[in-house]
Amino acid sequence: MGTKTNLHAVITGTGSYIPKNVISGNAFLNASFYENGLKLDKDIYEIISKFSEITEIVERRYIDAGLVSSNIATIAAQSAIDDAKIDKESLDYIIFCHNFGDVKAGSNRMDILPSLASKVKQALQIKNPDCVAYDIIFGCPGWVQGAIQANYLIQSGDANRVMVIGAETLSRIVDPHDRDSMIFSDGAAAVIFEARTDENPRGIIAHKTQTYAVDYGSLLVMGKSNNPEECNGNAYLKMNGRKLYEFAVTTVPHVVKTAIDKAGISITDIKTVFIHQANGKMDNAIMKRVFKLYGLDTVPENLVPMTISWLGNSSVATIPTLLDLVLHDQVKGYKINKGEYAVFTSVGAGMHINAFVYRF
Repeated sequence: MGTKTNLHAVITGTGSYIPKNVISGNAFLNASFYENGLKLDKDIYEIISKFSEITEIVERRYIDAGLVSSNIATIAAQSAIDDAKIDKESLDYIIFCHNFGDVKAGSNRMDILPSLASKVKQALQIKNPDCVAYDIIFGCPGWVQGAIQANYLIQSGDANRVMVIGAETLSRIVDPHDRDSMIFSDGAAAVIFEARTDENPRGIIAHKTQTYAVDYGSLLVMGKSNNPEECNGNAYLKMNGRKLYEFAVTTVPHVVKTAIDKAGISITDIKTVFIHQANGKMDNAIMKRVFKLYGLDTVPENLVPMTISWLGNSSVATIPTLLDLVLHDQVKGYKINKGEYAVFTSVGAGMHINAFVYRF
């Protein structure tokens, strides 16, 4: 497979599963939202409209009641295998990035035994024992970190093919009495990385990851319902939205710049940015600050493909789903050309930030 120095992790196949259930803002018209123990007395339509204006989320997707995360991940994984035109038995690793395991409809219990990667391997009927399957719990940046791990495995010479999956069913663990629940959605995507030894390096060429746990580890946690009358013992996804926004726009740009600088290229060489999508306005602010670090005042048009308006925030599934859609010409105005550079970047629970530079 060549020497360690000239091996690169190259994307050869992608697949995604986008749930068919479209959940518009109107789905929350009968919701009772609480804050600080008190029911919000604002008009519910006004709350929904304001939320959409701030986040740019108009719709989100939820999976069918009979499905769980490993089910939709298996569908995405098979699609990626077909797209790469490979024998599934030739996979050296399956890395499944998620945060909550399999959560059944109507339940709040998380199932991660066995690991979701093992469940997918079993569902795909991959018999090769040398195909190692394991999970990563890394918040929303999980898939990006999985891709970075795939790169390490390939560059070490130990792996030739690695599949990295991102899947989540956030609709199962959100608090129906928390307006932040309108941010989250479900989805799955899988990407296959293969070892390549091209003379002109392509694939992952530089990366950077940071963890800010001491001061910021509590910005995203599991907690009780906003409704003080609920006493079923369930824990729900909770976030400090304002502080998370401030953290992201302050720290993410520097991580992106570090990765670009490590790659030895200029910001103007980057033609596409695949950024985690939790809030449209936050992503715009991050990109402005990235360019500001290079002394540039404007972000080029058609640099950042966005799906948040109709897919919402599906956590670890967001970036690989976006990649699959762009590569298959499903995002209007965006096309990847051979030789172009892209940045993949995310921020989330931990708090983790990561980025890698990729050459197509």
